[in-house]
Amino acid sequence: MKFAPKTNTFEQILFDKLADGDMSAFTSIFGAYYKDLVMFALTFIKNSDNAEDIVQEIFVRLWEKRRELKLYGSLKSYLLKSVQNHCLDEVRRRKVREHYAGDKEIQPLYTNDNEEYILYNELQDRLDDLLRQMPDEVAQTFRKNRFDGLKYHEIAQQMNVSVRTVESRISKALRILHQTLKNS
Repeated sequence: MKFAPKTNTFEQILFDKLADGDMSAFTSIFGAYYKDLVMFALTFIKNSDNAEDIVQEIFVRLWEKRRELKLYGSLKSYLLKSVQNHCLDEVRRRKVREHYAGDKEIQPLYTNDNEEYILYNELQDRLDDLLRQMPDEVAQTFRKNRFDGLKYHEIAQQMNVSVRTVESRISKALRILHQTLKNS
């Protein structure tokens, strides 16, 4: 765990103790920032229970990742950015749910029409072939997101990589698929 040189001493001491597994340091960090983080989350999520859940999840992740976490600014800035990102993810998820909740009738993935069924299967086979040609970590990341429905942060935790790496891999997979399918 590293801290950038431009941090205040109080945060640096707490952060170093946290990295060593000191629960009292974690409790101090929690006590110092929890209320402000919940208030910040409320600017995105208008429900106090959801805002508290998000902040608590950020603290759980802070504790779980305390040994490998690297900060290049203040601890408070890191926590605020984490809350912001988590809130924005939640807002996006809500919009998707609301969009699809309005659809009374769910359309099947394919119909009984033979021609559409054949086209769907051909496209699925082509997609499978293209994924097999990609680097394993790119294809695996894409499958976890698009087929298993995992969120970027869930994939990052499972694969022990950063969320940015997940974003990059999925972007690469989409670029390859788009270029290849466009040219066929």
